[in-house]
Amino acid sequence: MKDDAKQTIYLKDYKPFAYVVEDVHLTFALHPTATRVVSRIQFAPTETADGVMFLHGEDLTLISAAIDGEPASYRKVSGGIEVDVPDGPFTWQAEVEISPSTNTALEGLYMSSGMYCTQCEAEGFRKITYYPDRPDVMAPFTVRIESDMPVLLSNGNPQASGDGWAEWHDPWPKPAYLFALVAGELVNHAGQFTTMSGKDVELNIWVRPADINKCEFGMGALIRSMKWDEEVYGREYDLDVFNIVAVDDFNMGAMENKGLNIFNSSCVLASPETSTDANFERIEAIIAHEYFHNWTGNRITCRDWFQLCLKEGLTVFRDQTFTGDMRSHAVKRIDDVITLRARQFREDQGPLAHPVRPESFVEINNFYTVTVYEKGAEVIGMLKRLVGDAAYKKALNLYFDRHDGDAATIEDWLKVFEDVTGRDLSQFKLWYSQAGTPHLHVTDSYDNGTYSLTLRQSHKPSPNQTDKQPMVIPVAVGLLSPNGDEVVPTQVLELTEVEQTFTFDGLASKPIPSILRDFSAPVVLHQDQSDADREFLLANDTDPFNKWESGRMLARDTLLDMIENDAAPNANYLAALDRALNDETTDPAFRALLLALPTIDDLSQEIASKGGTPDPTAIYDARRALRGAIARHCGDTLTSLYKTHQVTGAYVPDAETGGKRALTNAALSLISLLDNGDTARTQYAAADNMTQELAALSALIQIGAAETELADFADRWKDDRLVMDKWFSLQTALCEPQDAAKIADTLTKHPDFDWKNPNRFRSLFGGLISNTAGFHAADGSAYILLTDWLIKLDAANPQTAARVSSAFDTWTRYDEGRKLIIKTQLDRILATEGISPDMAEMVGRMAKA
Repeated sequence: MKDDAKQTIYLKDYKPFAYVVEDVHLTFALHPTATRVVSRIQFAPTETADGVMFLHGEDLTLISAAIDGEPASYRKVSGGIEVDVPDGPFTWQAEVEISPSTNTALEGLYMSSGMYCTQCEAEGFRKITYYPDRPDVMAPFTVRIESDMPVLLSNGNPQASGDGWAEWHDPWPKPAYLFALVAGELVNHAGQFTTMSGKDVELNIWVRPADINKCEFGMGALIRSMKWDEEVYGREYDLDVFNIVAVDDFNMGAMENKGLNIFNSSCVLASPETSTDANFERIEAIIAHEYFHNWTGNRITCRDWFQLCLKEGLTVFRDQTFTGDMRSHAVKRIDDVITLRARQFREDQGPLAHPVRPESFVEINNFYTVTVYEKGAEVIGMLKRLVGDAAYKKALNLYFDRHDGDAATIEDWLKVFEDVTGRDLSQFKLWYSQAGTPHLHVTDSYDNGTYSLTLRQSHKPSPNQTDKQPMVIPVAVGLLSPNGDEVVPTQVLELTEVEQTFTFDGLASKPIPSILRDFSAPVVLHQDQSDADREFLLANDTDPFNKWESGRMLARDTLLDMIENDAAPNANYLAALDRALNDETTDPAFRALLLALPTIDDLSQEIASKGGTPDPTAIYDARRALRGAIARHCGDTLTSLYKTHQVTGAYVPDAETGGKRALTNAALSLISLLDNGDTARTQYAAADNMTQELAALSALIQIGAAETELADFADRWKDDRLVMDKWFSLQTALCEPQDAAKIADTLTKHPDFDWKNPNRFRSLFGGLISNTAGFHAADGSAYILLTDWLIKLDAANPQTAARVSSAFDTWTRYDEGRKLIIKTQLDRILATEGISPDMAEMVGRMAKA
């Protein structure tokens, strides 16, 4: 490993820092290979101070260090320095030199295409200067930047500037992970917002000059987010300026640095010609997410990195609600559950499973996971459902009042709900400490007007957790009569024991239950349902999620029957789907979701959960056969939908027209199986926006008829890096499985494959990984190719390499041949000289499975 001193850190070992940081002054003299950073920091000891202070620091050349103007006595130790300090307040001053241009890890201060930028979450600030780099150390920052770059930005409000320098001051105490600096040749798309108290805020999105025409939507999304946070949460912005900067090289989506949000270019730049409907929605959600962090993450941060879900889970929940308000709550909820099941349930079932609040880590970067974010958001949603909207609002107001300026914990968060509601949330807290996805088993009976519903919960072992306690599971239930009327509207049943029975009286006949409405808890539901009941719920359920879920379950069982029994496609399912597609009372976006079959990974999870061994190739063949059957059975309907829901006029990235495009493009993908791609070619040629162009190209790739269009696409978009990311991704994601590894290997040799750029690397290899049957080709060619590149990338960017390595996390579910090849690759990574701690932790956990 590169740093043999990396140790496991445990939540139970937390101790507060022994010194208070009262004020921070930083001066940057920027230079590509020799940036000088001068820090002047005022410290004051607490009662636990013992005269020796530890400061984090990595990859720093220390030029000088002084305390109160006198040379400091210090010792270099693993991860930083130990300094002998006075027993009263003192000023620490140090000068260090760093090299931004050679910082390929993209943590700390680095360069992206000639622009200086920073990424300090989680532990990047220690690569900038010596400092107590931990989230519970908060202080106001004043920053001076010296450079010949025309734009010089940092956190907070501008204080002064002149030729070759600028000064910024952030009055709000913040941890070092929220520090930001940007310097470059940039232009701004300006905006303005007046807060609810009448304060005018200057807004800017800073981009390279060539991207200035891609900022309008992002600015609108920011203004909508600011307005929504005032109206829904009562949170007002607290600085004079809010800046966003688009950066090409970025390990994550975006970063919520106080007053200066730094964004991956793909998460803020958009235009109809270059961005799809999905891109626009994602950009709106990410801008909202980072803005909402101003209160849930910045004004109130997390005490330590074990509390990461405190800021991320809550902020994801807030951005999900925002997107629902801006677009469609029903469609958004279904999309979120699809993501949760595909990624978080998968994580919960494998060697990388961990609680929403982990108990230990080696590299905190490895815990920026779907469990912390998406499952963390589900926990917030369950809590809100249990206490009700009014109590939730009151508790949040108390949380903001009580903990403004704090580095808080999960215990602090739950305490405000206990104080507001009088509830004991000690059992609910298990959602933060127990890993794995609970299983919910449902049985029912009916006798003389009384309907009984028995709910039972079970929990499978996960790494380091075998015996688990019953959890609080809110189960939203509605009952429908055989004629389709809702006889019992949605009620939330609280399952707190291993098994409980709930009764409903006065029913004239046995109802059809609609269980787990709105996906009220992140659980796996086990319920004996006939195809007839599912068809009934698909047609009649008033809950959009369960209406969709019934169709998905019909599709899942049809596919499993085809895979396991070589059965023909279920004719009843095809007929029910056709009826649902023809229901013009339902949202076009909802009907588009009905056409999306369970993925190969979904079905692999299902087969493995029953003790079987999934064969990705067999699953792929079954899905292809069912898609063909749907195309043939629903052909007239698909053609009609494609024609009647076409959007005319100028492109608008809104929910209404986006839903129509989603439905017509889902239909197009199936129509292409019948007409050899003629309709898709026509759409591709006529498309005036990226949504339509990319959908047509995707349809053609899936039938192996896109050679001309792929060449044309690359020729027209070769100068747009974000569009070319799409070109790389589509080819590896949608090609025939037997060709996937070969195509990916060929693309790595393409002159535009910049493997050090995280977006480009993730586009190519993320596409390959998502092509499940191709990635899991029996010859192991994709495994070997990915491993070669992970080892190469790890030497330059450990964070991105470690995250992509999670593609191997399900390896134990497959046959012995595939398992042997994957295990060999995992061992090869671990045996690589100089492997990073990030990679070693991730691969080590997977290899032990």
